Amino acid sequence: MLSKKSIRHSFVLQLVLASIILIVIFSIILYSYIKISIYKDLTNSLQKEAALVAVEKSSDLNKEKSYSFSPTLETREDLVKTLVRLNTKFKISYKLTKLHNIHYLTIYYPYNKKESLFISITRNISDTDKLLDEIFTNIITINFITLFLILFYALFLSRMLLLPIKSLTMKLANMNESFLQTVDTKILPKEFIPLGKSINGLVKRIKSFSQYQKELFIGASHELKTPLAVMKTKNEVTLLKPRDSQKYINTLKENIITIDEMNKMISNILEIGRQESAQFEEPVEIDLIKFLKERANNFKILARQQEKKFEIDVSPQQYIIKTQPTLLIHILQNFVQNAVKFTPAGKTIYIVAKNTKNGYLIKIIDEGKGIDESKDLFAPFKRYGDKPGSGLGLFLAKSAANALNIKITLKNRQDSSGTIASIFLPASKKI
Repeated sequence: MLSKKSIRHSFVLQLVLASIILIVIFSIILYSYIKISIYKDLTNSLQKEAALVAVEKSSDLNKEKSYSFSPTLETREDLVKTLVRLNTKFKISYKLTKLHNIHYLTIYYPYNKKESLFISITRNISDTDKLLDEIFTNIITINFITLFLILFYALFLSRMLLLPIKSLTMKLANMNESFLQTVDTKILPKEFIPLGKSINGLVKRIKSFSQYQKELFIGASHELKTPLAVMKTKNEVTLLKPRDSQKYINTLKENIITIDEMNKMISNILEIGRQESAQFEEPVEIDLIKFLKERANNFKILARQQEKKFEIDVSPQQYIIKTQPTLLIHILQNFVQNAVKFTPAGKTIYIVAKNTKNGYLIKIIDEGKGIDESKDLFAPFKRYGDKPGSGLGLFLAKSAANALNIKITLKNRQDSSGTIASIFLPASKKI
């Protein structure tokens, strides 16, 4: 019923073991307390009896004074009183004796110090021992019953504790890419709320990814269908009647340009597939400062080719993180390429990076025309501005950021003379 690796098995085992230890300790303490209390009552009773005899001037003592060390108990009487001489300290003492399977308790009460005489009173305590044995047996019996009840309760309690997990498991098992629902954390126990929130976060990410995938497929179909239809129309019009060779050449050239644009789009779609594969790349430790400086050298060459300037300002000297470099390159490269694309000749692109209280912030700042912040710039096949492109670059960047669990944003500069693309890596990413 319970496997060795079961949480329920571990819980029940630990609870039962802890209960056994507590019950044993409590039983020992209880039995010892009862035994000590009973014997204390017995000794007090004997002491009072001896004191009473001493006050009455030995009227109840054996007239034939016995000076042996201890009386010979040939009788089964409950109480035997004698006068004995002992070579011990002149103080009250007690002695347990067993004779013919009968237990006796004897008190030696000081009577005459000069002659070392003690009043000896012996009591048969067999009934008391039987009572203690019965108490011990009852305690053992009660312990076994209690352990059985604890085991039953532990199984019941462990089952109740696992109900929220089973409920979450059933809810997740009934989900698929077409039916995704968040977990109502209000009905969860306090301890399971973080788990519920984590599941909800995962569900939202899956929903977002699924939505982007749908938009991607719909957009790809539309973007490829339109140029194909245009090419077909051009070919049909060209073939309606005989034309000179230059007309055919122009039509073919236009079709080649369209085919090149389609190839670029297909390459970007394939890049999405490669990026999804990169999400399974094993995270590695890198020096983010060194990483940025190495990429900056390539970006400077790209900017110089288009007669633009490129500057970088990063701090501190070293910042170690554990991440997936391929996905991080996707984001950084896309933002820099867009900055270079929309920055006029002679202007400057900046990379400014620094450590903050909550993480590490990288900014790519350009001096272009800015963006329309009311638009969803990260949606697939959405083109803004007057520059050509497939409209998949920012979509790829957003997908990579979601996989890395980092935050990326686009906003205009306060002086309205360009755009700021931000990449924020939370502090938890730092080693």
